[in-house]
Amino acid sequence: MSVYLDYNASGLVRPEVQDVMAKALADNGNPSAVHAAGRRARARIETARAQVADLVGADPTAIIFSSGGTESNAQAVAAALAAGCERLIVGATEHPCVAEAALVSGAPVEVLPVNGDGVIDLAVLAESLKRPGKAVVAIHHANNESGVIQPIAEAAKLVREAGGWLHVDAIQSAGKIPVDIRALDADTLTLSAHKLGGPQGVGALVLKPGRDAVRILHGAGQERGLRAGTENVPGIAGFGVSADCAARDLADAMAHVTWRDAAEAKIKAAGATIIGGAVERLPNTLFMAVEGWDSPQQLITLDLVGVMVSAGSACSSGKTKPSKAISAMGHDHLATGGVRVSGGWGTTEDEWIRFADAWVAAWQKHSARISERAKEVA
Repeated sequence: MSVYLDYNASGLVRPEVQDVMAKALADNGNPSAVHAAGRRARARIETARAQVADLVGADPTAIIFSSGGTESNAQAVAAALAAGCERLIVGATEHPCVAEAALVSGAPVEVLPVNGDGVIDLAVLAESLKRPGKAVVAIHHANNESGVIQPIAEAAKLVREAGGWLHVDAIQSAGKIPVDIRALDADTLTLSAHKLGGPQGVGALVLKPGRDAVRILHGAGQERGLRAGTENVPGIAGFGVSADCAARDLADAMAHVTWRDAAEAKIKAAGATIIGGAVERLPNTLFMAVEGWDSPQQLITLDLVGVMVSAGSACSSGKTKPSKAISAMGHDHLATGGVRVSGGWGTTEDEWIRFADAWVAAWQKHSARISERAKEVA
């Protein structure tokens, strides 16, 4: 039986989500219509809006549904600039959708460095905020590769003192650790359903009270006029249930720490370097790397024995792309050998054990082959 440990990429869809989505699909109606089917569709959306809001301590009116985290992050950047921000400060390990949205915005962009453990440099942030021009600061709550958790509350204090705008991408952290927009003191926050055991293609922008968004998709007046286009009712209904389940199961998510740490000890003893292992991380995430064995080769080897994980890097046109997180942390020699392992609501302890045993066995075989080749050359 195969092992799926790639929840940070996309979680398996929960049975409860499948059920509510099937019912919504069987009872299709445009939520803007006034007839009975339209009213039922509208009710599904508003129920989901309340469920998503509850997950992050927000008011339901603060939720703007979208096609996913990428769209919501772009809308957050646009909202901050429309509100008077003149420049952007973006964490060095941010997701590409945030970094790219900043770069194409037309405003000046400054990269906020991280230390060797992947944590943002608060002293550099404080100095950056002293420079002229109101800034929007974009820092994810937890890194999608390493799982490293950022000091958002401390950063928020600096941003408040400077009169700036704080955007927090909480797509990876929601459902794994507590996320509360008020406690984080974020102006905007983003979520994605498929990280919670919901469907792909649905996300949300969450607004702090007193903040507003600008529309980046134009047309009709859906989502209070802030996001045009007929709503994805089945997807949104599934998003709501996944948020509800994630909130319910939050305590259970901590069980992964023990399982993750046991697997980590095995692979570390075999020669792997743990990325971000010295600081607080998401409980479900293990990011490791070795030198001399590129990520795609590791993924293929593991997949052949039924273990599905992902890389800290992507393979494009036959070339290995270095991990952004590993490079930003100053470990360039490991940047092409990263592997991310991430559990979720359906993961068992045995699956973590099977991954660790499979990786150690594969690494030992790979190392033996390299040693043999070296002897032949000599």
